[in-house]
Amino acid sequence: MPMQVCTGAQMTCSFGAAPSVFSASSTDVMTTSMPAGVIMDNVPMKNVPSFGMCTSEANPAVAAATAAALGTPTPAPCVPVFPAPWAPGVPTVLIDNQPALDNTCQLMCAFGGVVTFVTPGQFTHQIP
Repeated sequence: MPMQVCTGAQMTCSFGAAPSVFSASSTDVMTTSMPAGVIMDNVPMKNVPSFGMCTSEANPAVAAATAAALGTPTPAPCVPVFPAPWAPGVPTVLIDNQPALDNTCQLMCAFGGVVTFVTPGQFTHQIP
């Protein structure tokens, strides 16, 4: 059964060089003493920090660095862009009138990366 995601959950991006730590926006609903996540917790650098360096050729910074290196693939600092919320979410569990976030949700970056959870931040609260 999926686990509720909360502040402290570890994430990775398919084009990122390093893991990152999730930070939920809610301060009203807690799970194991940490703020619980919702699908709208997708704000870059607030809820989802950088993944270190980005290797996606769709990222303009990576494309520019690669061009400057005469075609040698060159990573650039990760500055994620998320045009949509986490998906699919848990529509049967609402937190602040928004679907809850579980550890099976994914977040798509505009540069082609897929953000997934490695750990949910807690291991006691499951979501049906």
